[in-house]
Amino acid sequence: MRAVQPVRDKGGETEKITVNLGYVDLGRVDLLVQEGFYSNRTDFIRTAIRNQLGAHSDAVSQSIARHTLELGLRDYDRTDLEAVRSAGETLHIKVVGLARIASDVTPELALATIGSITVLGALQASAEIKAALAKRIH
Repeated sequence: MRAVQPVRDKGGETEKITVNLGYVDLGRVDLLVQEGFYSNRTDFIRTAIRNQLGAHSDAVSQSIARHTLELGLRDYDRTDLEAVRSAGETLHIKVVGLARIASDVTPELALATIGSITVLGALQASAEIKAALAKRIH
């Protein structure tokens, strides 16, 4: 299987979230945008999140190690899962970032080889794979 790849913030490789702010905080953000500190609200929010993640990077690293999580982008395709099945093994996928199960993986193969999935971030897989593994996704 391929190694975990670091995830970079690229267009198209992001997940949309919704943030509710009070009017005063939103006005303060808009003022900073108007004054040119940030290009838009999204720029401000991304910067704030990155700053907080940087401030807590040691805690995140320790938690990843403690929970034996993989950090970054992790792909699983038919060849990977067939090798797992041939070895008589079961995967317990634990990823912080993005886990992708390729379109060439059948629900039957996924059920035979994936014992559990824990993804803190996003899981990309077909609707059929997600439905088949629903009880194994945490």
